[in-house]
Amino acid sequence: MSGSGPRHGTIVDRRPNGGGLKGGVGSYVLRDDEDERYYTFDYRQIVTEGFRTIRTGERVRFHVSAQSPDRAEFVIRLDQPDSAEYYR
Repeated sequence: MSGSGPRHGTIVDRRPNGGGLKGGVGSYVLRDDEDERYYTFDYRQIVTEGFRTIRTGERVRFHVSAQSPDRAEFVIRLDQPDSAEYYR
């Protein structure tokens, strides 16, 4: 990990649990584009004006958590899908 600034990555997996305070909500796994490390996060870390959801394969910008270096926070979707295509 190089620095605490924004990083870029790709969502590679969604797990049905493991996120939230008690581990009962879905969690996501992303791979950093630069160093290929993996980070996890849950929907609370998705910064959005709409639904807090991300699909596997989407590109994101994120920060590495200062409290937990294997966690991503402030996750922002870079490739916003066309809403008509998204809800087919």
